[in-house]
Amino acid sequence: MNNQSTIDKMKQMRLYAMADNHYNSLHNNLHRDYTTDQYIALLVEQEWEYRYNKRIKNLISSAGFRYPASVQDVDYSANRSLDRNTFERLAMLDFIKRGENVIITGATGTGKSYLAQALGHNACVMQHKTLYYNFSRLIDHVKLSKLEGNYMKLLKKIENTDLVILDDFGLSAFDDHARNTLMDIVEMKYDKSSLIIATQIPVKNWHETIGEGTIADAILDRIVYASHRIELTGESLRKNKMKNNQIK
Repeated sequence: MNNQSTIDKMKQMRLYAMADNHYNSLHNNLHRDYTTDQYIALLVEQEWEYRYNKRIKNLISSAGFRYPASVQDVDYSANRSLDRNTFERLAMLDFIKRGENVIITGATGTGKSYLAQALGHNACVMQHKTLYYNFSRLIDHVKLSKLEGNYMKLLKKIENTDLVILDDFGLSAFDDHARNTLMDIVEMKYDKSSLIIATQIPVKNWHETIGEGTIADAILDRIVYASHRIELTGESLRKNKMKNNQIK
């Protein structure tokens, strides 16, 4: 049997991990340690693991996160009213399966964005399509997509995503364009998939922030209903870190 021909055919079928591992096993005579069934099972397992990890990597890359964040690295020692049990339950991502939302509020520097992206990263690891947006930049992106005739394509992309993260929600003033964009997104995601919204603005002030009472009512009804809330308190973690560094 021509082993190189077999390896080449594996690559042609895009079984890259299987081809590489088969080559290494032949080169180092590792295949002799296994029965035929065991060896085939090993090659299949290695190919599956390669594809699984590649898909996670692609999901994380496509999500557009601002920076790496991990559920395992969340700081519960800081005095910011973050309940470990509540957050770790959210990290199991059952809320995505139920089409529920997560709202994270708190002052600047309390770690809202990190928590949102940590949940998003976990969603990618668990094979959920995820998108991260700074809300103001999303609104600008939508304006451009309308001018270029790509708005429906963008909406379809958002619709086909399991989890959408809207960071720094409401920092810029809402105009009709922003309200209508948010309404389109919320309407698409309602009861089908999930939103995570991170914002400095307390939920009780959202109605005033969004403006236009009827639209605000409709948006709030769909976002806030069936949502999980994390309300962070305390001083900026960044500010405290700088103070500690100065003391040292």
